[in-house]
Amino acid sequence: MGFMHFDDSLELLNTIKIENPKRKKIYLMDALGYILAQDIVASHNSPEYPTSAMDGYAIKCSDQALKKLQIASINPAGSESEEAVEQGSCIKTFTGSLMPQDSDTLIPIENVTVEGDKIIINEAVSEGFAVREVGENYAKDEVLIAKDTLIDMAQIGVMASLNEVNIWVYEKPSVAILSTGSELLELGQTQTNRSQIRSSNNYILEAMVNRYGGKALQLGCISDDRASISQAMQEALAGSDIVVTTGGVSVGDFDFVKDVVRDELGCEVLFKGVRVKPGQHIMVAQKNDKFIIALPGFAYSATVTALIYLVPLIAKFQKSPSSLKVIKATLKEPFVKRAKKAEFSACNCYLEEGKYVVDFEGKKVGSSAILTNMLGSVGLLITSQEDNSKDVGDEVEVLLLG
Repeated sequence: MGFMHFDDSLELLNTIKIENPKRKKIYLMDALGYILAQDIVASHNSPEYPTSAMDGYAIKCSDQALKKLQIASINPAGSESEEAVEQGSCIKTFTGSLMPQDSDTLIPIENVTVEGDKIIINEAVSEGFAVREVGENYAKDEVLIAKDTLIDMAQIGVMASLNEVNIWVYEKPSVAILSTGSELLELGQTQTNRSQIRSSNNYILEAMVNRYGGKALQLGCISDDRASISQAMQEALAGSDIVVTTGGVSVGDFDFVKDVVRDELGCEVLFKGVRVKPGQHIMVAQKNDKFIIALPGFAYSATVTALIYLVPLIAKFQKSPSSLKVIKATLKEPFVKRAKKAEFSACNCYLEEGKYVVDFEGKKVGSSAILTNMLGSVGLLITSQEDNSKDVGDEVEVLLLG
């Protein structure tokens, strides 16, 4: 299977459909960050009755011509007074209180002077002033939050106002994470020879999965032998929706992942090898309703390709668009195109006079192992296989991460 055009790999990814995404019902305050699996429909009007929007005096608007009104009573918030406003009188009313019967206007405290048991009207207001009409916030049977919406703080507040104690959400897909390499050391593990290196891929992937809506299952590092890789991947596939691996997909003598996926797990390889920099040896495979994404071993390659291929797949399990954002920005320094491939190049992306600009200060040019290029107000400058080098002032596309 040859290397495919990057755009074709994205098209294949876009055609993947999760036919029956799993749902569950959870307590409202546990739902932050989940995707709604139901419409949220108003069960009542809000407010249900005309309500005061300020502290002041409930009156008949026409009575303002009298200039002086009798204070008949007080109407605190939460009370259910049956007293009506009669001609020539007013009722002191507070923010959130129901408007008394036969009143149509609220005149603010600031517009009157109190003299004993009367108010003197210093500045008149229009009819209906500071009165919240029935359904001002929302109307009964109105769809307030549509299915497939990401639940954030505003959605929590609105659902609480509707007394939605438990709600239906899409389950976050479980993502098993495996890093292959006999040279890898786990966190806290002691180095015993100079060829060993500290693993970072499995940890950055765990953070990425949790950040972008998945549920990470950290399975750590496994050595470069086919039996270990096969057993670990079979167990991972049995216990998760997505298996993501790093390393073992290139053409070396110890790159067993690609063979295990095809020959032992019985997966359909959707694509293997893409003309993209970094990460050209990326592989995506499927078995029934489960997926394997095999990423390169170098840290920068693994991170970038996970953003491109893993994050959108996590979103598909929840019927949600990817939360990654591509913006337009202007180059502050030249960009040298280094390969006839789609490239994702680490850059600094920030706002200047209200517009996004890009530079490469502190970004190192070298192998696909330089993970520190992802630090800072980082973005990934996107160039296609057909693009050439870019000049100062050129508009470019940037995958925004910071």
